[in-house]
Amino acid sequence: MDDSPTVAEFVDYCELNAGLLAGRAETIGEEAAALLDDLDEELAAAREGLDEQRSAASTETPPSPDIPANEDREAVDSVADLESELGEKQALVAAKQARMAAFQDLAEAYTDLAGEVAGLDDPSAALERIVEFEKAHDAPTYFDERETLLEAVARESE
Repeated sequence: MDDSPTVAEFVDYCELNAGLLAGRAETIGEEAAALLDDLDEELAAAREGLDEQRSAASTETPPSPDIPANEDREAVDSVADLESELGEKQALVAAKQARMAAFQDLAEAYTDLAGEVAGLDDPSAALERIVEFEKAHDAPTYFDERETLLEAVARESE
């Protein structure tokens, strides 16, 4: 009895990996959307705070031009802190969007690979093609909790 995987099982492996990657890309997209929502809320709160300060300042006596009011310095510091925080969050969103795109691209590539492998007759040729693919795409870095065929083959050859 031969326990070697069949070409169909290799196709299933590729399709499963594509699905896992697509799901991870969706999760990353949701995380990025949540960060964008946070950014929108923080910007709205900052605008509201500035509007309140402006309306309060317009009803008060203007401070001496030689000595800035403490409130003005606090407002400037607050805006600078907010700009820094928003810049960091925007960079995080951009990084998540780039990561999401990488996961989507690899998911599509695995789907294409499944079609390619399905056209092969020899399971060893299918395995070789998948291992080459995973090596070329650095696939193990995308799977934290799953061993790729590339890793399994490397472990067995040690």
